[in-house]
Amino acid sequence: MGAAVMCVLCVAIAASGASPQAPAANAVSGAIKSAWDGAKKNIKDSAEQMPEADYAFKPVATVRSFGEVLAHVAGASYVFCSAAKGEKSPFSEEHFEKAATTKAQIVKAVADAMTYCDGVYGALTDAKAGQSIEMPFGMGKGPGATALMMNTGHLLEHYGNLVTYFRIKGMVPPTSRRAP
Repeated sequence: MGAAVMCVLCVAIAASGASPQAPAANAVSGAIKSAWDGAKKNIKDSAEQMPEADYAFKPVATVRSFGEVLAHVAGASYVFCSAAKGEKSPFSEEHFEKAATTKAQIVKAVADAMTYCDGVYGALTDAKAGQSIEMPFGMGKGPGATALMMNTGHLLEHYGNLVTYFRIKGMVPPTSRRAP
């Protein structure tokens, strides 16, 4: 009975002229790039939206300031993306937290880090995503896709922090501002 049903379905598909849809080329790497684009936009928009006077804002003394969160994200992005690219990071994770202290410096650090990572995400294919790399932060070997997904997750994690900072300051965060 199962073979007869399959035979009928095949004949029906052939008669209708329809064909089963093939999976899109590089569907996995495309999904990774799409997630990156969204996370990157949230971080860049946050960096631009917050007034410079509030870059030093901390909800409590034991956490990073708004600007320090962004500077941290810039440094860590270089580390994640350089690992996926198979090269030494041009900057350490903490570099910008120490070196960038003004809004202009931090916005530039974030923009430059995102541009660097754009090159890595842009070159990603499904085949490359599965290739083994030396993971960042001494995590051993793993697929390149893992480092890039961790980077995107890291951006989203810290965007969540920034949303709280915006709300405490009485501001609407970028994603809510874009909502229809």
